[in-house]
Amino acid sequence: MHGFGQMIDILKKNPKTIVLTEGTDARVLEASSRLLASNFLHPILIGDPDKIYEAAEECGFNIRGSEIINPATYEKMDEMVELFCELRKSKGVTPEQAKEYLLQNNYFGTMLVKMGYADSLLGGATYSTADTVRPALQLIKTKPGNSIVSSCFILVRPSATGGNEVLAMGDCGIVIKPSEDELVEIAEETMRCAKIFGVDPRVAFLSYSTDGSGNGEDVDRMRNAAMKTKKRNPDVPIGGELQFDAAVSPKVSKKKCPDSEIAGAANTFIFPDINAGNIGYKIAQRMGNFEAYGPILLGLNSPINDLSRGCTAAEVYSMAIITAALANQ
Repeated sequence: MHGFGQMIDILKKNPKTIVLTEGTDARVLEASSRLLASNFLHPILIGDPDKIYEAAEECGFNIRGSEIINPATYEKMDEMVELFCELRKSKGVTPEQAKEYLLQNNYFGTMLVKMGYADSLLGGATYSTADTVRPALQLIKTKPGNSIVSSCFILVRPSATGGNEVLAMGDCGIVIKPSEDELVEIAEETMRCAKIFGVDPRVAFLSYSTDGSGNGEDVDRMRNAAMKTKKRNPDVPIGGELQFDAAVSPKVSKKKCPDSEIAGAANTFIFPDINAGNIGYKIAQRMGNFEAYGPILLGLNSPINDLSRGCTAAEVYSMAIITAALANQ
């Protein structure tokens, strides 16, 4: 896949560690056995070692040599509890409450990243997005200069000319109705993520209007966000507000917005809200035969990502590589 080889090459030069919070899940074990056979990404499984080895044996996966950490017997738990209380001081969390949280794999794994023991984390094969995002927001927090955690999807399909066609779409999974400034943040983070996949971003802020053909506050929001993003990123081709056809068809673009920098060749799409984004990426996935990778969480101090509960072992493996590659940015 376009981008994956590049990510693996980067990781080979600078190997990373990734926490996998669901150590007994068959898909996670299969992905871990693949990662253990590689030399660029080291998995850390969370859970009871006996149960994890038993599950691996049942499924026939070799995870010898893997690092397994059991929250119940972790020797630095006191240090972790102390830091947790410090991070959640404003909520008045007691050491007893902290320990209760930290016996949950998602909180424990997130703290391993916070304490610098691991570079990244992937979870959510068996629990909800909120259970991955909540500990990340509470403990890892957003990067300096970022006010929100957002997300993007990377869509990939074989190109007629050989290689792959790769698109980035944001935000299709986290922010329900972003403000103008939040759209700027989403666009910049999505552009950054697209580059990891070897995409040279050409950004379209999508709307039901092209260059003022329609009006309304949603149109103004997209136009203003596009203008603000352009001001901050003068070297990136950015267009908006644009209808989808004007963003992707040179012919339509010539008619509707002849002066557009995008010229009907956008590859990075910024949606006005989660409704449009979620519907948009799923139409591309189901009817355009694109593979969809994501949601890739953006804007955190360390890369934490969420799997869908219907994920496959191959998706766990791919998302682990993507997550670790974000740590190398």
